[in-house]
Amino acid sequence: MRLSLLAPVAALALSGCFGGGKVPTTLLTLTPAAADTAIARTGAASDAVSIELPVAAKEIRQVRVPVLEAPGRVTYVKDLQYLETPDRLFQQLLSETVKRTTNRIVIDPRQAGIDPGTRVTGVLERFGYDMATGQVIVTYDATATRGATVQAQRFTASVPADGTAASVGPAMNQAANNVAAQVARWIGN
Repeated sequence: MRLSLLAPVAALALSGCFGGGKVPTTLLTLTPAAADTAIARTGAASDAVSIELPVAAKEIRQVRVPVLEAPGRVTYVKDLQYLETPDRLFQQLLSETVKRTTNRIVIDPRQAGIDPGTRVTGVLERFGYDMATGQVIVTYDATATRGATVQAQRFTASVPADGTAASVGPAMNQAANNVAAQVARWIGN
């Protein structure tokens, strides 16, 4: 009797993770395209960088992948959800890309005792599928603060997709990696 109750309870618990609905067909995460160099680095604290969690609008900051159907009208890609919210996924991707492609030491923002030389913050302006253009669009407005100096720049990338989970997922990963590589080059200079 005890075993027969575990399966329904486990299914109910898992469905709770996805807002009470059915479990999506595809869970999306972002994987770095840059090669893993796995080199030990040593440097001055002033050469370190900390990548903060980006600010994102509510329609972006959730596990469903947004589709901009028309100005002011947002729906979501059927059968596709992020493994974690895109702001966290992008922060992790950007940190790993900077680590792999620059000579900078990347410090987790939660390491409060370490003073990074550069602090990168930003806003995820776009992170989803645009129905009008048939493209996944990622736009990140970055701000880098180093001492009293502040720099800001917008980075964007778009990749064609057909709006299905099978095309939007890989396109999202490619566009996010493109933006992360642009930001890493900017930080590395």
